[in-house]
This record gives sequence, structure tokens and C-alpha cells, in this order.
Amino acid sequence: MTKALSLALGLPTLALLSGCNLAPAYHVPASAAAPAQFKADPGWQVAMPADDVAKGQWWKLFGDSVLDGLEARVAVTNQNVAQYRAAYEQARGLVKQDRAALFPSVSASAGATRGSTFAAGTPASSTFTGEVAASWSVDLWGKLGNTVRQAKAEAQASAADLANATLSAQGELAADYFALRGIDAQKAMLDETIAAYERSLTITKNKYAVGTASSADVDTAQSNLSTALASRRDLDRQRTAYEDAIAVLLGENPSAFRLAAAPWAPGLPEVPSVLPADVLQRRPDIASAERAVAAANANIGIQRAAFFPSLTLAPYAETSAGSMNQLFAASTSLWSLGASSALTLLDFGARSAQVKQARAAYDKAVAAYRLAALQAFQQVEDDLSALSAYRAEQAHYATAAAAANRAEAVARNEYAAGTVDYTTVTTAQATAYTARVSLINNTVNQQTAAVSLIEAIGGHWDTAAR
Repeated sequence: MTKALSLALGLPTLALLSGCNLAPAYHVPASAAAPAQFKADPGWQVAMPADDVAKGQWWKLFGDSVLDGLEARVAVTNQNVAQYRAAYEQARGLVKQDRAALFPSVSASAGATRGSTFAAGTPASSTFTGEVAASWSVDLWGKLGNTVRQAKAEAQASAADLANATLSAQGELAADYFALRGIDAQKAMLDETIAAYERSLTITKNKYAVGTASSADVDTAQSNLSTALASRRDLDRQRTAYEDAIAVLLGENPSAFRLAAAPWAPGLPEVPSVLPADVLQRRPDIASAERAVAAANANIGIQRAAFFPSLTLAPYAETSAGSMNQLFAASTSLWSLGASSALTLLDFGARSAQVKQARAAYDKAVAAYRLAALQAFQQVEDDLSALSAYRAEQAHYATAAAAANRAEAVARNEYAAGTVDYTTVTTAQATAYTARVSLINNTVNQQTAAVSLIEAIGGHWDTAAR
């Protein structure tokens, strides 16, 4: 039995060497030619990120310790990322399952029975049996090998999807965090504005009492104050919405999550640049699209193998004896080696249709890969353009806010001195408030555009490439 089983298990190795691959030779499909530089910012300078940034912690560019702590939790507790992590583990399990099909499966069983005849004095006798059976599908045409290649490519695509989901969650968290901090800054600014409106209302009431202001001035001052108080309450609503969004990104219940207000110290980093061609190598969504092409290519070989016969080997060994020491004796053993082959002779074009579908699926995957590359270049160009515009706008907003603040202070003093009417004060206050909000929003826009650009170029930097 041992000799026969060794022969049977050795045949798959010989057959494996004679197998062939019916899938087309795989090459990464050509994508849109990468330009030498990005048109939106041809002078984009290469920055030097710190080591921790080079390891993927891009959010540290913004210098916010609270954001650092939140970002560190996303990859672990975000439930969308958890789904992609589970999908990746599932894909890895499928690779192992498909790889196991390349080798024979072996089963064994053993038994013992004891019995006697009814004749007086006849001792009881025992019978021991053992069976070993194996089954192996010979991969003559590469179907099983291509199935493994397809599963590996799909697992690699799943790994890229996991990286992309993590990057997206981290980027969304950063954007929500900066929006929340911008609202905190608006609240602090509006609190100062409300205090100024309250002083103006008090002054106007005093002037009305002595007959130097009209009741219309009092009503206008009250209206401005009430409107500011309503706006302050609406900012609370907006902040709660961003706080709840951050909680969900962290995998926490929004009802129990709180993010304390903090003094606004916005960081506006220089985002390290990359060459356009490097974007194709860095972005996980493009990597996923390319691996989908590889999987579709392997599937062509799987479908083409259906035109050829399949071969299955089934060695079998059985032994039976009256005692354990005779169980493995050659005289008590029986072995056999079976082989079966199957070939579809007539299917009315079903196999041809499946190959055609596989080729069409490959073409579809190639188109998706090329589209992903084009969209990547578009996103980088758009984000570079937005970041450049927001930075150019900042100086103008800062100048406008400073001028409006001075004008408001002058108008209040002149009104208190009785040299201008209250309309001049309300106009100056409204202009100053709008200018201050615009300056805060511009800073938040710069931060958000920087986050989007970081996502667009892949989210991390390789220390070795610096």
C-alpha cells in the first residue's frame, strides 16, 4: 500500500510540470501619458517632511496635537475601514483556498469489528480494516493556476481598497476637524461682536434718552444684536453636526462624544510635491484598478481552459486483517489507481460566450484603470489650483479685515461723539463682521484644499525618495 500510495501522490508533481497557461501574458495597461509638471502650479517646490510624515502620518504637517490623536484612532476604530479590512482578510482566505486546489486531497478511515459464531467453545474473532483515498485534479491547462492568480490579484486589489478607505476616512476626519475649528473661531469672533453690539445698544439707548438719537436707531441696534445672537446659536448647530460626523468616523456614538473648544492656531503647511508620473504609483485607488485588470486577465485563461479535457487522478488503498500486526502486510492490502477525464463536446457556443465575456470584462477593467489615472491627474490639478487661489486670496482678506476693523472702531467713536449717525455704525459693523468671517473661511479653505491635495497624491511620502 505504501509503495502504491507514494506512486499515486508522485503523479501530480509530474503532471504539474506538464501544465500550461492559457491566459494572455499580462502587462500593466498603458495609461494617459503623464505630463512633465502640473499646469496648475508648475513651480511647486519639493518640501522636506519629517520622518513621521514620511511614514504616513501626513496630518502632522498641520501641527495640531488634538488632530494627531484623532487621526491615530481612525485606522483602528472606523467602521467603514473595518469593513474593508474584513474584506481583505476574506480575500486572503480565498487565495489559500484556491491554492489548496493545486494539491491532492487525501482521506483515511479505520475500523475494527469483533464477532463469534454460535458454536460452543468458538472464540470471538476480530477484523481490522484501513482505507486511504486521494483525489487530485491535474492542472493541465492552467485553470487552477489562473484561479489562484485571479484570487491573488483580487486580494491585492482588496488591500489597495483598504488603504484607500483608510486614507479617505483620515482625510474626511481632517476636513471635518478643520471646519469645526473654523466654527470655533467664528464663535469667538462673534462673541466679541455681540459684546460690541451690546455696547452700541446701550449707547444708543442713552442717546435716545437725552434726545440725540431716534427710536429707529434703538430698534436698529437691537435688531443687529438679536441677529448676531441668532447667528451664534446657528454656529452651535453647525459645530454639533461636525462633532457628530467626527464621532462616527472614530466609530463612537455621537451622543457620548465631545470635542472641547480650543484656541484657534491654524497650521498651513507646505504639501510635499510629487512628479505627475509618481501619482500613478502612489494612489491606492489606481493600484486597486490595476490589480482588477490583472484578475480579469487571469479569468480569460480560466474560461479558455474549458475547451480542453479535465483529468482527475484517484488513487485508493485498502487493507484488512485479523490482527493489527498483519494490517499493513502486502498480502492483506489492495490498492488501485483510477483516472477520469471529462470533455464537453457540444455546448452550443456557451464556452465561446464565456471567453468573450471574460475578454470584455478585461477591456472594461482596462478602461476603468485608465479613467482612474485621468481622474487622479484631474484631482491633483484642481486641488493645486484651489490651494494656489486660496493662498493668493489670504493677503487680500487680511487687508480687508484690518481695514474694516479700523473703520468700525472709527465709526463707533464718531457716533459716541455725535459726529455721525447710527447708519454709519451699522454699515461699518456689518462690513467688519463679513471681512472677519471671510478671513476665517479662507484659512479653513486652505486647510481643506491641502488635505484634498494630500489625498490626491497618495497621502504619504517615502523617506528613501527624498
